[in-house]
Order: sequence, then structure tokens, then C-alpha cells
Amino acid sequence: MAADFTRITEQSSDYRHLDQMSIHELLVNMNNEDKKVPAAVEKAIPQIEKLVAAISDKMLAGGRLFYIGAGTSGRLGILDASEIPPTYGLPQGLVIGIIAGGEVAIQRPVEQAEDSWDQGWADLMKHAIDEKDVVIGIAASGTTPYVIGALTEARKKGIITGCITCNAGSPLAIAAELPVEVVVGPEFVTGSTRMKSGTAQKLVLNMISTAVMIQIGRVEDNKMVNMQLTNSKLVDRGTKMVMEKTGISSYDKARELLLKYGSVKKAVDSLK
Repeated sequence: MAADFTRITEQSSDYRHLDQMSIHELLVNMNNEDKKVPAAVEKAIPQIEKLVAAISDKMLAGGRLFYIGAGTSGRLGILDASEIPPTYGLPQGLVIGIIAGGEVAIQRPVEQAEDSWDQGWADLMKHAIDEKDVVIGIAASGTTPYVIGALTEARKKGIITGCITCNAGSPLAIAAELPVEVVVGPEFVTGSTRMKSGTAQKLVLNMISTAVMIQIGRVEDNKMVNMQLTNSKLVDRGTKMVMEKTGISSYDKARELLLKYGSVKKAVDSLK
């Protein structure tokens, strides 16, 4: 670990005596801290841009995107990965979230799962990861052995590596080829990185996956034309998109066409 590395996420909160604050004071102070997060993300946009470009190139060439993390960070990666197929119609298995401790760790902690240097790479290997893919390590502290070990081995194998961390100059950022460092400062509750750090990671994940999906053609204009029709709300939204794009004035006819082809894009393309 670098001698000048400071784990800001573990520094003492700027607030004292939280247990003596009123509910209003707690909420206002937390909200004030949260306001710092978008500004920190903005500073990281040049780093995010490089990572998005690399992912887009690999996915257009048939590669996959992996997220790997532990605890809150791992859960956020799984959340983002799970939302891609229904939102953008991308086949399952092209964006994959992996968490230390496996599926059980999604809902409850698995003791010491994040402390294994070798297990992260072993978990990636279960998916036959190779140089066509990209892996992003997510760890607020930037010191999680499970994640650093995975990225270190991936990089040795010629796989593009990125990371999302909330401490500048962390071991994880050094291990990654394309680091994203979003420094949000000490947490409102000392060391509780599920707060500002987690919010920052979610914002960055939103930016990465959304920008990549647009880059690889899963969005037309500002519409999710490849979304899966998994409920009545989405069928209604898709029907209105078909009406807008084709000029069909009948809601029922547009809905019938949408359901026949299974997506807005396929329904519209069928009339060309």
C-alpha cells in the first residue's frame, strides 16, 4: 500500500453527537452531505469516459462486462447488471455481477468473504472470462483483497480492468488499468460507506451502463426501444412508442404489432 495513501472513507465524520440530534437535524445534515456526491462524480467524468469507451468497444466486438465487489459495492454491481436485460433487451449473461460470498451474500453478510485474495479471480474464472471482456472492481475503500486480487489476475491475462472507488490513490486504483476515483469525503456516520460512497458508486454505475447501452445501439433517440415487455406498464409504454414512430393512430393495432414482435424496435422495423 502506498505510503501516502489516505483512507478518507474511514476518517471521522464531520458531525458529532448524532445521537443527540433531532430527526430534522439528522435528515438535513445527511442531505447536505449527499449534495457533495454529484460534484465529486463530475470531477471523475474524464475517467468514466475512458472506461465507457473501452467497454463499448469490447461489447461491440462480442465481449462481456463484469462487475465484482463485496458487501454494498458488490450488491450495487449486481443491481446494475440485473437491470440491463429488462431495460435494454440485452441477452442474459452479457453484463454479470459477482459478489464475494456468492448469492447468499446479496441478502446477508458472509464473514471474511472479502478477505480472500484468490477467490475473486476464481469466481471470474467460473464464467470463462477472457481478453474479450472487461471487469470493473467496485470497492469504496479501494482496499478489498477479493476485488484487488481479481483485477490483478485479470490484468495479467490481458483483460481490461476498471474500478470504482472513493479513495484516491488506493491499491485498487493502482491495480486497475482504468480507475474511477470519486472522493466524497468522510461519511455522516463514520465509516458507513453505504451512504455517500454507495450513492456515488450507484451514480457512476448508472452512467457507465447507460452510456454503454446507448453506444452499442440499444437506445434510439431517447427511447428504450429494446426493453423487455415484462409488465402492463411497459407494454403500454411500448405501444405508445410504436404509435409515435410509425404513425399508427390505433392504440389496439399498435399494441397488437408490439406483442407480435416482442419489442418496439422489431415492431417498427417490420413495417420498413
